[in-house]
Amino acid sequence: MKRILFVCHGNICRSPMAEFVMKKMVADAGIADQFEIASAATSTEEIGNPVYPPARRILAEHGISCDGKTARQITHRDYEHYDYIVAMDANNLRNLSRMLGEDKQHKISLLLNYTDHPRDVADPWYTGNFDATWKDVNDGCWGLLEKIRKNLKI
Repeated sequence: MKRILFVCHGNICRSPMAEFVMKKMVADAGIADQFEIASAATSTEEIGNPVYPPARRILAEHGISCDGKTARQITHRDYEHYDYIVAMDANNLRNLSRMLGEDKQHKISLLLNYTDHPRDVADPWYTGNFDATWKDVNDGCWGLLEKIRKNLKI
């Protein structure tokens, strides 16, 4: 089983979008039983809050539900539990380093590093452009899934 944790600042926009997009991708591929997928925040600002309404809407437009998801903060136990800790941007990476210390097991990465256009995932909290974020998240999740599938031969 591969365990993936997506991480952003508040866990109400980008990381839950990635969580539910990846869950749909593995379900559609018939390999959902081989994955555990979740998301978390580096901050405490949104803990307990549901997915931000515009993020919920864009997921729903693509037939994806995120019902029941509430924001939570990453913990040291998450580092031990998950195989992949996938951040949405460079600020998240810095926060993860501060919170978790050195990435000795090389688990932490940026989502768009799994694509041909490595960079930060567009942050809709500031841009309001959830379509750009959808595209980034979708591209990054496909790239990550392909890397995992090649490694596992699934």
